Amino acid sequence: MRFGFGLVGLLVALAIVGVLVKKQIGATKVAVPASISAPANGASTPQNVREQSQQMQEQFKQQLDSALQQGQERLDKEAQ
Repeated sequence: MRFGFGLVGLLVALAIVGVLVKKQIGATKVAVPASISAPANGASTPQNVREQSQQMQEQFKQQLDSALQQGQERLDKEAQ
């Protein structure tokens, strides 16, 4: 009997964790704007690895800043 309650409790806990993980994963998805992933018309394409690396770092920084700003806006809305 005690084993049965322990097993049921464990399954309930796993179900709760699964729901929370699914909810968290859904909340962290960020759409990448098409304008960031493709170079704009007239923009030169990088010629070497160093330029490509710098461009990728800048794009990552822009995306991270955008995601952090969106997160802050969500927190501000929830606080109201």
